[in-house]
This record gives sequence, C-alpha cells and structure tokens, in this order.
Amino acid sequence: MSNIAIKVENLSKAYQLGDIGTGTISRDLERWYARIRGKEDPFLRIGETNDRNTKGNSDIVWSLKDLNFEIEQGNAVGIIGRNGAGKSTLLKILSKVTAPTSGKISGYGRIASLLEVGTGFHPELSGRENIFLNGAILGMRKHEIKRKFDEIVAFAGIERYIDTPVKRYSSGMYVRLAFAVAAHLESEILIVDEVLAVGDAEFQKKCLGKMNEVSKGEGRTVLFVSHNMHAITELCTKGIVLDQGKMIVSGDIYKAVDYYQKNQTQYLSSSWIRTAVLNSPSFTKIEIQLEGKQPHLVLNVKFEVNSLSNSAPAFIALGIKNSLGGLILQAYPSLDQFIQFNGKANAYSCQISLDHLIPDLYSLYALLGVSESEVYDWVDNQLGFEIFEPPTPERTIPYHPQHGSIIASSRLT
Repeated sequence: MSNIAIKVENLSKAYQLGDIGTGTISRDLERWYARIRGKEDPFLRIGETNDRNTKGNSDIVWSLKDLNFEIEQGNAVGIIGRNGAGKSTLLKILSKVTAPTSGKISGYGRIASLLEVGTGFHPELSGRENIFLNGAILGMRKHEIKRKFDEIVAFAGIERYIDTPVKRYSSGMYVRLAFAVAAHLESEILIVDEVLAVGDAEFQKKCLGKMNEVSKGEGRTVLFVSHNMHAITELCTKGIVLDQGKMIVSGDIYKAVDYYQKNQTQYLSSSWIRTAVLNSPSFTKIEIQLEGKQPHLVLNVKFEVNSLSNSAPAFIALGIKNSLGGLILQAYPSLDQFIQFNGKANAYSCQISLDHLIPDLYSLYALLGVSESEVYDWVDNQLGFEIFEPPTPERTIPYHPQHGSIIASSRLT
C-alpha cells in the first residue's frame, strides 16, 4: 500500500462577508463559548455555498464544504474548477496559510507552496537574501540552501539581478525566482497555484518539465492548480474537480478534465461586461458572434476600452484556445497599431478568420498592454463559442498554434 502524503477529512471553510465578527459582543461571546465546549459555531448554520451569480440571504459563505480525499505520495494531482470554486482556499489551508472552519488535515512531510507572485519575499531584500529567507521559512538548513543555490539561480535565469532588491523585479522575474526556490528546495510536497500564467511560454514549459521531474523522478507529491487543461493532463495523473466549494469528481485526470469541459459550457458567454471600475486602462465590454459556414468561419469581436489620458499607448491581442486550454490562434487587430488613450471609453470591432476549425468548445481571451511584460488588462475564461460540424469529413485533428488572420478592424467611436 502506498504512503499517504495528504489526507483531508470533512474539510470546510466559511468566510463572513463584510466586517470581521458577528456584529455584537454578545454574539461574539456566544461563538467563543460554543467553541470552547467543542460545539458547532451557532452563526455558521445559515451559511451558503459560494455561488457568485446569486444574491445570498446571509453574510456567511462556505468557500469549501465537506471535502474528503487522500493523495498518495508521489502523485501529481490537478485541482480543477472555475473561478470562485474554492481551489485557492484549499491550497491555502493545505499550506497552513489559513485554518479550516471545521475538519481535519493530515500531512506527512514538509510543504513548499507557491500561491501568489512573490509569496514570502521581502521587497527590500535582494534575490540572494530572499532565497535564504524562503528556504528558512520552508524549514531548510543553511547548508541545504547553499548546496541548491547555484541550481536555483540558473533555473530562474536572473543571475544578473540576483543581488538587486526584489522590489525592482518585474512580475515575471518574481515568479521565476519564487518557483525556482519552491521546486528546488527539498520539500516532500510541492503546491503550485496558477501563478505560472505570469511567466512566458518558454518558462511555463520549463516549469512543467521541472514539476514532472519532481513528481516522477524524485517521488515528491505535486498539487497543481491551472485553467490550462493541456498543462494539467501533461503533468497530472489524478484530478479533483471543485464547484462552489464542493468536490464533484476525484480520480483519473482524464475523467476529471472531461467532466470539467462538459460543464464549462454553461459558464462561457457571447458577451462580457466589467462590473468594477479600474483606475488603469481596461476592457469594459466584449461581445463575440460566430458567422459563416465550414470551412470558412468568421468571429466578429466588438470591445470597449476605458482609459486614462496619461496612460502609455497600448496594443490589443486576441487569442483562441481549445477546450484543453491550448492556444491555437493569436490575432492582433491593427487599430492604427497602438490605441491612444483620451480619458474616455472607445469602441472597436474586428473580424477574425477561423478557417478549418474542428468541432470543440473554444474560448477567447483579450489582452491590453504596452508589451507582453507590461499588461494593463487581461480577460480570460469568460467568452466562448462551440463548433459542432467538422470543416471537411476527413478533418479530425486540430492544427498547431499560429497567427490569426484579421479580416478587418475599425474604431466604432
């Protein structure tokens, strides 16, 4: 029988919306008295699951509810679910960043976690000093860190900046160093949230290779959260699907991914509107519409950009991903090459040629930025469309990533 690396029993996590506490001293005392007697919190019984699309009747939400699973040593497990499903909350509890409301976790071995860009880094310290600081936090001896130091720096690829304070690092440099530290120091369990999306394509590939080596070669346990189903299936052998804080599927990774893909359709829409107002340049509205017949389809895209007059000019990038999260097409509407911001909302439109796409569920992402390393806004996993008919009877496999063909693009206002 394989050794169990992580065992979760009846795990639940509740959050109270708004102010911390129950609102009155008497209720806080009642909650404290129930806790010291080992009783259930009386103000959590009316809690609700974490469904962001409906208005709740109480100020308590259950981010996780009654999770039970075991992870064997050496397994690579993908945690899958849409935004708000409870993935990051689960990883924070497993990493002991926050405590569960109820339930029990048994972990066997040291845990190295990468939950957010720069987690555990001190901005005033250099990259070198932060490697030793992070290693100490993870329970490593100084001589262990020294032995791995050169390997960590080489993997991160930031030798030139290793003695520079990390507050001057870009987000990409942050995540490179943070992942290198977490993956190379000798912990038994490696937990990685979807921060790898910050890195470029080459570094993401490098990270997946390292996690594969850590899991299969060194026998360490890996927990990986990502919206990229291609990366999930490449790395993981087991999968857990979360929805509104509840575990829906646990088992073979292909079974988990298949369930997620079939149920993801209901969350993708042909239109998206931003509800919050951002200070930086951002998308405020995006609409898509599929037209034409196989093999020559056209995707009409309309979008609005809100901006500050003192912001640097930016470009737009659009991408089409398949159901596994693999990028199959990138397009760059001309729009006079760079959008000049004038302090108000402007509307644009473009048409993307989608020749010879096979039947699948596709999603669109939109990027607004000065460069690939300086991004103003990013909209992903919100807009989608489905193709049901093959382009030709013999066409059954997808093509490789390529630059998309923009048929036309224009400014509407």
